[in-house]
Amino acid sequence: MPLHRVPPRLWAALRLREGICARLPQHYLASLEDDTPPTPVHWRPHGQRYRRNPRTGARERVQDVPVPVYFPPAANEGLWGGEGWVRGFRYARNDKLSTRLPKTWKPQLFRRQFYSEILDATLTITVTMRTLDLIDAAFGFDFYILKTPKADMCSKLGMDLKRTMLLRLARRDPSLHPNDPAKREAIYDKYKEFVIPEEEAEWVGLSLIEAIEKQRLLEKKDPVPLFKVYAEELVNRLKEQAAQKQ
Repeated sequence: MPLHRVPPRLWAALRLREGICARLPQHYLASLEDDTPPTPVHWRPHGQRYRRNPRTGARERVQDVPVPVYFPPAANEGLWGGEGWVRGFRYARNDKLSTRLPKTWKPQLFRRQFYSEILDATLTITVTMRTLDLIDAAFGFDFYILKTPKADMCSKLGMDLKRTMLLRLARRDPSLHPNDPAKREAIYDKYKEFVIPEEEAEWVGLSLIEAIEKQRLLEKKDPVPLFKVYAEELVNRLKEQAAQKQ
């Protein structure tokens, strides 16, 4: 479909319906079309659509206007817990009659070490104070990674960790504590509620470019030539006939 016939806001959706994008797994396409809003971090929703004006008593409509947040490339290399850069203005010398100056508010970052039971590794990651609170609320680093949806994670590193954890859980990888099978099974049972099929876990957290490249490599694999299939069937049939004659 020519793009000039449709509004630009529909181009991204139309791209997923044609070519190699249309051949991507349905569960991955569904994740791309998921428009669940992220949890408010830099603003608080009113929680109601209407309220009374304290002075006039009139019924007024209330609108929730999210604060636009910018996530720099460094956010994908850490776990910021949904925090980002907020751009706005401030008054010079704190005087409202003076000129407004642009200002960017940035979260405070820390380097902390976390131990992952599923990966059996200690990771040093850049986090914020909100991330530490969320990890404590989730009762562990692994639970935080597995429970947090993509809209709230806002981190490529976090989604890559989730995919790695889900693959290990789906495969029940024996390389985890190979000398202690009881401990390995206890860990897998602890996180069994997050287990999904391996075919779906392989696509979790992939960007559209990565997914297209993965699909291209899958389609590039040459199928088995038919003459080999027929030759194998003929050999098996001859062996069965020879066994029957004996």
